Amino acid sequence: MRLVEGDFGRETTYGEDPAEMAWHWEAEGAQRLHVVDLDGARDGVRANAKVIRRLLGSVQIPVQVGGGIRSLETAQSLLAEGAARVVVGTTAAEQPQAMSKWIQTLGAEHVVVGVDARGGRVATHGWQNVTDLDVLSFCQLLKDCGVERVLYTDVARDGRLSGPDVEGTRAIADVLKVIGSGGVSTVDHLRELAAAGAEGAIIGTALYEGRLKLGDALVIAC
Repeated sequence: MRLVEGDFGRETTYGEDPAEMAWHWEAEGAQRLHVVDLDGARDGVRANAKVIRRLLGSVQIPVQVGGGIRSLETAQSLLAEGAARVVVGTTAAEQPQAMSKWIQTLGAEHVVVGVDARGGRVATHGWQNVTDLDVLSFCQLLKDCGVERVLYTDVARDGRLSGPDVEGTRAIADVLKVIGSGGVSTVDHLRELAAAGAEGAIIGTALYEGRLKLGDALVIAC
């Protein structure tokens, strides 16, 4: 399922079995998968824990999982179930200093902080709330806490296929490793993100709607 601009009233379902879809993308050549428990992101609980556990067991490639990861214990459980990385957003925004313990316990390679933005401010709780945190100031604070990698999404662009926030990504890349997300729909978008310093990109709607072929995207990634 995909949302537009994080709006739960504008959702599209592309398949009934997430594990089967994960296997499909692996078979198509995907090198890594990004999975979000959308209900969990909004409500703060692992609403789709069983589904994600089955998904993790269905593929061999690394999977990073986000949505509803509000505690260190939940993150540890997901890694034990087979996730390669956990993506934490709301807790990092509300308790950024706590990230030091997460990094010490899990290792920096296994933790990605989701930096979701609306109008240059950090959004939380499945993008439903907007804080007073400035995106770049937040990223610097995360770096000071030992975080090495963030997933940056301009929420206003997500699901719209209109292109990512390249300049925002470039600014963050000066502080931390960054994965670009939101609006990616063409090979040119991927080239722009790479030129801006992004180490990777999240592609969702464009793949599901056939506007971008995974093979073409992987050529840029390589």
